Amino acid sequence: MNYIDRKEYLNFLVKHKDKQIIKVVSGIRRCGKSTLFDIYKDYLIKTGISKEQLISINLEDISYQDKNYKELYFYIKNKLIEGKVTYIFLDEIQNCKNFEKMVDSLFIQPNVDIYITGSNAYFMSGELATLLSGRYVELKMLPLSFKEYVSGVNNSKSIVAKYNDYITFSSFPYTIWYKDDLKAAQDYLRGIYSTILLKDVVQRYKITDVMMLESVASFIFDNIGNRLSVNNIANILTANGRTTNDKTIEKYLQALINSLIIYQVKRYNIKGRQLLKTQAKYYIADLGLRYLICGIKGKDEGHILENVIYLELLRRGYNVYIGQNEENEIDFVASTHEDTIFIQVSLSLRDSNTYEREIAPLKALNNSYSKIILTMDEAPVKDDNGIKIIYALDWLLD
Repeated sequence: MNYIDRKEYLNFLVKHKDKQIIKVVSGIRRCGKSTLFDIYKDYLIKTGISKEQLISINLEDISYQDKNYKELYFYIKNKLIEGKVTYIFLDEIQNCKNFEKMVDSLFIQPNVDIYITGSNAYFMSGELATLLSGRYVELKMLPLSFKEYVSGVNNSKSIVAKYNDYITFSSFPYTIWYKDDLKAAQDYLRGIYSTILLKDVVQRYKITDVMMLESVASFIFDNIGNRLSVNNIANILTANGRTTNDKTIEKYLQALINSLIIYQVKRYNIKGRQLLKTQAKYYIADLGLRYLICGIKGKDEGHILENVIYLELLRRGYNVYIGQNEENEIDFVASTHEDTIFIQVSLSLRDSNTYEREIAPLKALNNSYSKIILTMDEAPVKDDNGIKIIYALDWLLD
């Protein structure tokens, strides 16, 4: 089977191969976790590992759903090959109650290398560290990047047309096979959306008002990149005839964040070097889902570009915040332990007033960190007093 090249994720697994640590791959449903395991297993076989050394169990498969953690443990233990490393792949592990007991018991066996995936809140909270006693490394997986998407589509469209397809159809890997059939792609996305809301959110958090949950999700989708507070959301929904309160909104928002369908980005006071507690922004895991829910009215191209850039920064390993420097806001402060970048995102800088408005907050920064503006204006890289202005699609494909 032809797989889309997901080199960065594969390299993570290869780097930790045969290390005495559990490898955890987390991510929203259908982002490609199981396929990544298939790609990795192909890699292992090419390096001389026999198929008998690979044990794969998908806990969504009905064949395993009646087995408890003890039965699964002995089932796997009986398949271990003495004197050789056995690579154990456990998919959608959250479907096995007390899975951590099975994993811990396998972990202490000689010559085992364990890989697990999961989709929901276990893998976004302190629960995982507690359950696995801190003996794991985590790969946080996202749907396709724009670069991965371009490598997977087989057509002669321009790069701009491919970008428009990317933000309309979806970044979920399977939607590539629908080519130009938007209706079929949206039918597929509707299934993902329903499963996330009903299985990962409603069931897990025992939510009774499903219509209110859908209203909150729809509101966030429609307002990506805008400053929002819990009180603000509650007031707007109430004014629109969906009476609610801050406590309910806070609970539903956290549930949606834990399901990995939305991301909360907090504001960071650059001068005071501290996170601010109010007026966070939200972005969504896949813009195809946004188009499905919001339709053409949600065609806010500037905030859509922000969303794409935000997710790409996560893929590149950055911690991302909204920068606040006195009265100036900077779209993203992206940092690792080695690097910090200040980023403005603007659909176009051709208007001189827009240019000055976007570059002013970066010029006001009194530090030597990298500063860039990403725009959809197709032009060579420009340098304005150390601030680089880069065509966003070139940056995404870099």
